Amino acid sequence: MQQQLNIVNKKARFEYHLIDEFVAGIKLSGTEIKSIRSGKASIVEAYCVFSNGEVFIRNMHIQAYENSSFYHHTPRGDRKLLLNRKEIDKIEKFMKDKGNTIVPLRMFLSKKGWAKIKIATAKGKKLYDKRSDLKDKDDKRDMDRAMKRF
Repeated sequence: MQQQLNIVNKKARFEYHLIDEFVAGIKLSGTEIKSIRSGKASIVEAYCVFSNGEVFIRNMHIQAYENSSFYHHTPRGDRKLLLNRKEIDKIEKFMKDKGNTIVPLRMFLSKKGWAKIKIATAKGKKLYDKRSDLKDKDDKRDMDRAMKRF
């Protein structure tokens, strides 16, 4: 039985207005995928960049694999995201506007065992947007509590 992998970036939905989501493969080496399958990865501080017609994820931390002998990967190196041309063109067009970014939301393993990452094009939230989100979340929780009493 294959272990379910679900590495989530919880800050992304709080910090950004998500506009469009994509699922991309990641180009990895052997020790990187083994480390990811054992759950030793983090996408909290990661972000995506666009360069030379390709999309890369930067600052994604993948811990060194314990059982490797002499070949070790760089823990925070840039890794290429595997998207089709239409998706890359759409992302490139979106990135031309100031204040837009690409954030990783979730890393998971596909049914075939490939490492996939869900990314989203996003705009940064202002402080008052974050406050209103927190207020809405608190109101919803209070309403749910009130409904459980009856």
